[in-house]
Amino acid sequence: MRVTGKLKAAAAALCCVALAGCVGSDLAPRKTSVTPAQRPEAVVPAALPAPNVAAQPSAASLALVDYYARVQHDRLARGLLRTDGGGPDTAFTDTMLARNFARIALEEEYVRGGGLQPSQGGSGAIKKWTKPIRMTTEFGPRVPRDQIAWDQAQVASYAARLSRVTGHPIQMVESGANFHVLFMSEDDKDRIAPRIRQIVPDVNPNALRVFNNLPRGIHCLVMAFSDTPGGYDYGTAIAVIRTEHPELLRRSCIHEEVAQGLGLGNDDPRARPTIFNDDDEFALLTTHDEMLLKILYDPRLRPGMTLSQASPVINQRATELAGGL
Repeated sequence: MRVTGKLKAAAAALCCVALAGCVGSDLAPRKTSVTPAQRPEAVVPAALPAPNVAAQPSAASLALVDYYARVQHDRLARGLLRTDGGGPDTAFTDTMLARNFARIALEEEYVRGGGLQPSQGGSGAIKKWTKPIRMTTEFGPRVPRDQIAWDQAQVASYAARLSRVTGHPIQMVESGANFHVLFMSEDDKDRIAPRIRQIVPDVNPNALRVFNNLPRGIHCLVMAFSDTPGGYDYGTAIAVIRTEHPELLRRSCIHEEVAQGLGLGNDDPRARPTIFNDDDEFALLTTHDEMLLKILYDPRLRPGMTLSQASPVINQRATELAGGL
């Protein structure tokens, strides 16, 4: 997950990382991801609250629209939120690529099953999908109708790109989805936790607490779940994206949250050029990040493999992908 600028989850569970256009330092994470968690005994899914059918957005939603517009403007004015994928100023070697992979794909940002409780660091295990990904978009009833087609097109285009990059089957579906991208406005926030419970009835309550009082510093987040207790093979993922963001920030959320939902779950301040860094230098998936995904979805890397087990494949693929750079 990510905090601030791109929204990441923050450095201490909800850390304060200055966001673009922020006033003061009260802006915390912008995104967050939760690794697969052991599920408790099944519970009955809660019913969704009735939608608010009022046509006009609330004052709170309009205030967020203004706030996030200032965040994006500030970031762009400072040369952040780049969309060029990296260039001569962001050169990296195969050694750097392998090291960044270990930090981003294997280290844990949060305690497994602990919601946004930060991990104490250390290497974890490979997390990825082995089953085909069936992705869908959903929109809260208060989301501006003129945004929906654009957001749907962004997700569909990105899903096709990720499928090409990883070689893993990813397709958009209208039913039977296992990767849900929820676009919700401030006025739809009461629907988020109930909808997550519908998708994952036995979801760990810790994973939902953040929605009780969602701070504006969290721009978007993703949660991924294993089909097996304590497992590392993803079976369900849910991304939540605020719709008050201007287009570039929304697209940035799509890029990072969906990619993190594929298994690149950590952020590292030393990695560059990447979206998996809280500095918000890059808004969109970079060439470096595509290489990380290619390594992760090498069929020789299996869910649950430790760094020592995976290192030979990681190093070989890093050399093949970046050795000539």
